[in-house]
Amino acid sequence: MQETSSPKGPAKTPSPKSQRPTWLKWLLRFFFWGFGIAAAGVLAVLCVVAVALAVAYPNLPDISELSDYRPKLPLRVFSAEGTLIGEFGEERRNLTPISAIPKVVKDAVLAAEDSRFYDHGGVDYKGMVRAGLANMNRVKSQGASTITMQVARNVYLSSEKTLTRKIYEVLLTFKLEHLLTKDQIFEIYLHQI
Repeated sequence: MQETSSPKGPAKTPSPKSQRPTWLKWLLRFFFWGFGIAAAGVLAVLCVVAVALAVAYPNLPDISELSDYRPKLPLRVFSAEGTLIGEFGEERRNLTPISAIPKVVKDAVLAAEDSRFYDHGGVDYKGMVRAGLANMNRVKSQGASTITMQVARNVYLSSEKTLTRKIYEVLLTFKLEHLLTKDQIFEIYLHQI
């Protein structure tokens, strides 16, 4: 009898598949699902922010007149000799440029209101996280408004505590930081507040 040779060659034994432990499979699945859900959440937040910006930004007021800010000053009547006869108006103010305000006053206001004023771009994210954590723990309600945010709110917005007003406040803050210098914003704050 003739031996027939197999055209396929020598028989191969199947190699064992490298099996991962079951716990590792579940851990990887959990990691990938968690990452996917987190990425979807971030994408959803970005979409909401984009829609809010698209709706809110065209409704923001024109802030160009703040570059030449003049607070309400009283009408002052002087005699021919230059003696002040009277002042008329709701408020009694003097316009003081930022360069004439004593450094100790500026430092005191910055320490009390916004110590990182010259370091952030209008919104203090560290302060917002700190205030959010304090408010969640119900220690004491804390605000996270910077000096620029307070200028935006007091000049253009109301003081109602709504999410819509806060969004407008943040958008106005970015516009103010883009249009004015830090010293101009601080000068407006000192005169307005």
